[in-house]
Amino acid sequence: MEITKSAIAGTLESSDAQVTIEPAQAGLELEICSSVADQYGRQIKAVALETLSALGVKAAKVVINDKGALDCTIKARTECAVYRASGADPDGKVNWGGVK
Repeated sequence: MEITKSAIAGTLESSDAQVTIEPAQAGLELEICSSVADQYGRQIKAVALETLSALGVKAAKVVINDKGALDCTIKARTECAVYRASGADPDGKVNWGGVK
């Protein structure tokens, strides 16, 4: 999936994450801002990269501002930001979470 514009998903509320994504020339650049980065930073990174890979994103700058979100929330926010930034399926028939 090609990222064509900037997009944001999520909030800065407790137990949530705000994911910002924008186009990049090549490769993935991932920045994680989290008060629990020492404990969970590797897991946040793994979930984000796995989600981006599953969606076929090869070039993007992604910033995750984590406020203690669970893995499922990070995945959902990342998916939403990617779909918004790629303009995928404007009719609302998005394949959320890989469910058919």
